[in-house]
Amino acid sequence: MTISGWVFMISVGFNAAISVRVSNELGAGNPKSAAFSVIIVNIYSLITCVILAIVILACRDVLSYAFTEGKEVSDAVSDLCPLLAVTLVLNGIQPVLSGVAVGCGWQTFVAKVNVGCYYVIGIPLGALFGFYYNFGAKGIWTGMIGGTVIQTFILAWVTFRTDWTKEVEEASKRMDKWSDKKQELVRE
Repeated sequence: MTISGWVFMISVGFNAAISVRVSNELGAGNPKSAAFSVIIVNIYSLITCVILAIVILACRDVLSYAFTEGKEVSDAVSDLCPLLAVTLVLNGIQPVLSGVAVGCGWQTFVAKVNVGCYYVIGIPLGALFGFYYNFGAKGIWTGMIGGTVIQTFILAWVTFRTDWTKEVEEASKRMDKWSDKKQELVRE
């Protein structure tokens, strides 16, 4: 989990960067730049996380010795490394797509997708696989990966079907709305 957290920080950086970039490009009226930025940041994040997942898989038999000396723990870690590799790849895509959505002003949509996929899909699947089917840690982790896969698919579907010209118009409407409210506050 420590390694997953470290790698996740890369994606969180991409998340913040793409959120700001998309919102700035939409606010500036540049739909093509916003769309291009989305593609590039997803490619960079995916490549980074795939490379790290490959490293994890290649080092799976010695990875745990950085944290423990026990053979039994090392075997368990080696057994769970494929799930870690999948998690790294998904966590390379999903936060970036969330950042895109936030940059577009879809915070409510993202919150609903995140909560739904985590609490309605991921946790119940994890409990089902881990406890009912007795897969233990592998089952719990697999269930959570299932929720993340669905979350990533939904965000990717919405992002790559986005009409960026329409998003520029929506951003312009939001800016007009907030500038009108600001002027009202100044008058009072």
